[in-house]
Amino acid sequence: MADVNRIIDIRGFLIDLDGVLYTGIRSVPGAKETLRILDKNGYPYRFISNSTRRCRISIAKKLRDLGFVIEPSSIITPAMAAAKHLREREKRSCILLSTGDVHLDFEVEGISMDDPHADTVVIADAGDNFTYARMNEAFRRVLGGAELMALEKDRFWMGSDGLMLSAGPFVAALEFATGRESSLIGKPAREFFLRGAEELGLDPGVIAMVGDDLQSDVGGSHRAGMRGILVRTGKYREEDLRNSSVVPDLVIDSIASLPSSLQIGDRLRPT
Repeated sequence: MADVNRIIDIRGFLIDLDGVLYTGIRSVPGAKETLRILDKNGYPYRFISNSTRRCRISIAKKLRDLGFVIEPSSIITPAMAAAKHLREREKRSCILLSTGDVHLDFEVEGISMDDPHADTVVIADAGDNFTYARMNEAFRRVLGGAELMALEKDRFWMGSDGLMLSAGPFVAALEFATGRESSLIGKPAREFFLRGAEELGLDPGVIAMVGDDLQSDVGGSHRAGMRGILVRTGKYREEDLRNSSVVPDLVIDSIASLPSSLQIGDRLRPT
C-alpha cells in the first residue's frame, strides 16, 4: 500500500485542514515545514475542507492563529461551493441549518437565508443547533417539495476533547424520514474535488489528496481520478483501514512525512 512508485508523477496537492494541518487547537508538528518545502520546490496546492462551521475568512484567521500563513482564496469549502452552485442555478435563497459564521459565505454570494418560501434546505454541521424544532422544520420543507442539499456527510470529526458527530448522521435522518435523497456538495462528491483540480490548473491524474478520512478524502479523490494519501493523525483509525475496500495510494504518519515519503526536492519535480 505505501508504495511511492504509485505516485511519482504527482505535480500538485489538495490538502485537508482539520486532522491534517491541525487537530483541535494545536497544529500538527512539522505541518508548516511541509508547506514551506512544497513552496520551495514549486508544488502548487489548495486546501479542501469539509468544515461547515466557519466561513473561509474565519478558517484563514484560525490558521493564522496557529502560525500558518494561508489566504482565504486558497481554501475550498462546501459552503463556498454551495453558494456558487445556487447562484449558477439562479437561486437567491435557502434554508440553512448551521452554526458558527459559515452563513457569511452565502451572504457574500448574495444568497438570502430569511426567505420563508426558499425551495432549498441546506444542511451543514450545525452542532447544538440540530434541535428537534430545526430538524422538524427542515423535514416539513423537504416534504413540501424543497430540495435537500448536504454540505457534507461526514460521520464524525476530531474535536479538542474527542470525536464529535458531524452532519452526516443528521442528513441521513432527514433522508430516511422524507424518503428523499440529498444532493451532496462537499467531500466525497467528485465535483468538489474537480473544483480543486480546476483551481490548481492541473489534470486530476497528477494531483494527490492528503487527508485523514479514508472514505471522504481517499475514496472521494479516487472517484475524481486523483491519488489519495492517508495520514495517521486526526480521525484516522486503524480498524477503518483494515475493514475498508478503499485502499490509499500511500499511508504516512502525518503531513510532516510527506516530503520524505515522496522524496520531494529530489526525485519528484513538477513540470
